[in-house]
Amino acid sequence: MMTDRSWRHARLITTLLAAAPLLATGTALAQFMPAEESLSDLYPGKAYSPYAQRSFPSRVFWGDTHLHTGLSMDAGLFGARLGLEDAYRFARGEEVTASSGQPAKLARPLDWLVIADHSDGMGLFNDLAVGKPDIIAFEQGKKWYEGLQQGGEASAAAALDLIGTFSQGQMDPAMMAEYSPGGKTYESIWEKVLDAAERFDDPGRFTTLIGFEWTSLVKGSNLHRNVIFRDGPDKAGRIVPYTTQAPVGSTDPLDLYAWLENYEKTTGGSALALAHNGNLSNGLMFPVDAQYTGKAIDADYVRLRAKWEPMYEITQIKGDGEAHPFLSPDDAFADYETWDVGNLDLSEAKTQGMLQYEYAREALKNGLLLEQRLGANPYKFGLVGSTDSHTALAAVEEDNFFGKATNVEPKPDRMSHAFAESEKGVFRGDMLVASGYAAVWAEENTRTAIFDAMERKEVYATTGPRIIVRFFGGWDYTADDLNSRQPAFRGYEKGVPMGGDLRPEKGKEGPTFMVYALRDPIGANLDRIQIVKGWLDKDGKTHEKVYDVAWSPEREPDAKGVLPPVGNTVDVQSANWTNTIGASELSTVWTDPDFDPAQSAFYYARVLEIPTPRWVVYDAFRFGVEIPKEAETTHQERAYTSPIWYAPDKG
Repeated sequence: MMTDRSWRHARLITTLLAAAPLLATGTALAQFMPAEESLSDLYPGKAYSPYAQRSFPSRVFWGDTHLHTGLSMDAGLFGARLGLEDAYRFARGEEVTASSGQPAKLARPLDWLVIADHSDGMGLFNDLAVGKPDIIAFEQGKKWYEGLQQGGEASAAAALDLIGTFSQGQMDPAMMAEYSPGGKTYESIWEKVLDAAERFDDPGRFTTLIGFEWTSLVKGSNLHRNVIFRDGPDKAGRIVPYTTQAPVGSTDPLDLYAWLENYEKTTGGSALALAHNGNLSNGLMFPVDAQYTGKAIDADYVRLRAKWEPMYEITQIKGDGEAHPFLSPDDAFADYETWDVGNLDLSEAKTQGMLQYEYAREALKNGLLLEQRLGANPYKFGLVGSTDSHTALAAVEEDNFFGKATNVEPKPDRMSHAFAESEKGVFRGDMLVASGYAAVWAEENTRTAIFDAMERKEVYATTGPRIIVRFFGGWDYTADDLNSRQPAFRGYEKGVPMGGDLRPEKGKEGPTFMVYALRDPIGANLDRIQIVKGWLDKDGKTHEKVYDVAWSPEREPDAKGVLPPVGNTVDVQSANWTNTIGASELSTVWTDPDFDPAQSAFYYARVLEIPTPRWVVYDAFRFGVEIPKEAETTHQERAYTSPIWYAPDKG
């Protein structure tokens, strides 16, 4: 009987004997003689693997360009005590304890984050809360400190008074000096911001982009911009953030652009500005004729704004900014999470005449007009969403919504109490929006790759769900390109992606657009894909039209071309919904049936989910409370791609 050891010894001898002829001659090493043809194309010069040597971005990375910690003056006033490390830990998926004492964790970590604390008074509240002598020596500081120490209504009154004082530009400049450029305290706080960003930056896994918010307010009307750097502390550390308070700062965007120009010139770095909440600007965000200063919109303004603002934050906690039903009466989905009561601090009520200078779609249209008039399009921006959370928690899932500020973190009465109010109007508590996130198509998860994607506008916005969307424009897309299951290859080969410019081609009847969307893997099915078109006619008038281009099965447009609603499975009482309607995936190749090659135009895709519960429904179910009668209980969450622009030949 052969033992295991003797069997293995015999097997080794047999193997060596079998190999002996191969070792005798060089030709025998190949074991057989291959045909010449098989060798002639052995190395074709192109990788077999479709994932190797790609020249285009193949991954989408999810992040937030707009998060505040307790370093922001208003966040601290509203109770935020979490700092930079808490914000980064939470965003990368760790569980933290919120300022309200509740455990909090994201369903899925983010890929990248911009902490954008307000540059004016950064860190001031931290010192005010502990009664730092340099602050309470001032009349304003002493009053606010004493109010905060009393707690209750006195504390709330002090917080509101401080915010109102800042929004109206009435802060004591001497008190603010130490928390402004030139102050040692300010410089040391910025160093802490840079240090935290560097420690948590983990290229390939979790990216931190350095930034801050420039908080321009014109008598309470919002002109805020977030500044985002491509660089690390080696360059961003050579400056301190730009502010709005005199004598160093300014509320004029032109002065911010000059500051950005100087930053790049002196450091060799790169930065951009990102505007948000035009809906709270009372007509100041997207001017056509003149700035709020009275200065005319001229060639210099349109050139500089186009250069420094490649993106716009279209959706966030303080309302959705894509469209307004007054401006887009034929768009059945234009009235989504609309905040149109007044300006940011409700010191001035809204009028209809302001709306055309506040919403992204109207700005995109007016950009075509200004380009014709002045030679550049100041509103040629990509679209992103972000949170604007002031809790250090980038948590905007409907069932995991930690609110705008610590005073409206989860609790039974948060939807029934006003978030903000004045004699001019009220922002109800139930109006807060669980939105949104920024999606970036990039080659890798690093600062440079993500920033570069932002600059080329290959980005899109969602109201929270992680819907995957691709959008391409060209002249020759076909159904075969889409059905290849490798549509991105055809997309880049035959056209341009979202954020791109579609060049004219003679002899073409109209541009074709290839769009496809996949639902969030743990989210709702999709209702439809729409393409929104805006254009400028020969008389210098702008127009828009929304096309349904792909939708879930078992319905067709009626005789007037109107697509029936997808249905609604939401059970408000149990805070539940089902994916028994809609589609998990939608796609199409669509040709513009109304194309005129002589007209400038833009196109972007809007992807709608089936109806799902808003956050108020989850609050009511968990806390056992009533939902206010005026509150919306269901909605259709969505994604907005960056546009693709078409311009006729100027020759």
